[in-house]
Amino acid sequence: MFPRLLPVTRNLLIANVGVYLLQLMLGNAFQAWFALWPVGHGFMPWQLLTYGFLHDTSGLTHLLFNMLALYMFGSSLEQTWGPKRFLTYFLVCIVGAGLLQLIVGWWMVSAGALPYATVGASGGVFGLLLGYGMLFPNQRMIVFPLPMEIKARTLVIFYAVLALVLGFTGLQPGVAHFAHLGGMLFGWLMIRYWRGQPPFGGRRRGPPRMRVVK
Repeated sequence: MFPRLLPVTRNLLIANVGVYLLQLMLGNAFQAWFALWPVGHGFMPWQLLTYGFLHDTSGLTHLLFNMLALYMFGSSLEQTWGPKRFLTYFLVCIVGAGLLQLIVGWWMVSAGALPYATVGASGGVFGLLLGYGMLFPNQRMIVFPLPMEIKARTLVIFYAVLALVLGFTGLQPGVAHFAHLGGMLFGWLMIRYWRGQPPFGGRRRGPPRMRVVK
């Protein structure tokens, strides 16, 4: 699956790579202002958005994985929704993921854990995955390391369950699994809002299910 790279997706890729380079040049001072910190331990409102453009600078894996997923799922959703609605959706997922992470971070610090910063576009990327699965549930995909094709809907369920299990068990520390779930949750709510579905009522607010941008 190699979709055509569209303008908003391309600009998001450029922004993430550009911010990554700034992180390498400016170091911890940059992260102190723009990473997402727990309430009472350095939190500022703008961090709910800016953290989603920062990544772990100890290696390229974090950035490359998120940018690959942004390209794969973002271009298809941008083609379907158009640039403005796609950008709105992505940013809502970033902020929603940050809100859930704030709650989890506050709870952990209250329980005696040390405050920590959260960075990464993964919350937005998981929202894109959720959106892709809802719009193209039967699209068959091959995802490393699985040796077979699976439907997009199945992939969404797999990653949601995995994030939930890892989040509650702590088997993969250092990863904001609840932020991933927050991105999926707010993406799901956003799509249902556009469609006028419960828990939202009224007439349909979103665009047609399929709108191809040529």
